[in-house]
Amino acid sequence: MAGFNGFGGNMQNILKQAQKMQEQIQRDREELEATTFYANAGGGMVEVEMNGKRELTSIKIKPEVIDPEDAEMLEDLITAAINDANRQIDEKLAEITPSLPGGMF
Repeated sequence: MAGFNGFGGNMQNILKQAQKMQEQIQRDREELEATTFYANAGGGMVEVEMNGKRELTSIKIKPEVIDPEDAEMLEDLITAAINDANRQIDEKLAEITPSLPGGMF
């Protein structure tokens, strides 16, 4: 019986640690979602703002980059800025969850 009680005590500690980890994950997730990420492309010709939920919240385009004859360039700048913002989110996510197995966040 003593061995079983010892196991139960260890299990209780493991469950407490798991609960603390889950609470920390939730706090980190909330912090990430509340963070605003800024990125630009073309030397600031296109600027985007994205939250940690990966929602694009703002996009600014300098008038001089709007060329009806070259829409593809503008599309590329927008894509590059959005991809940079997503990369920043990925880096922040990796920073706050370095030891968690994949898929836990």
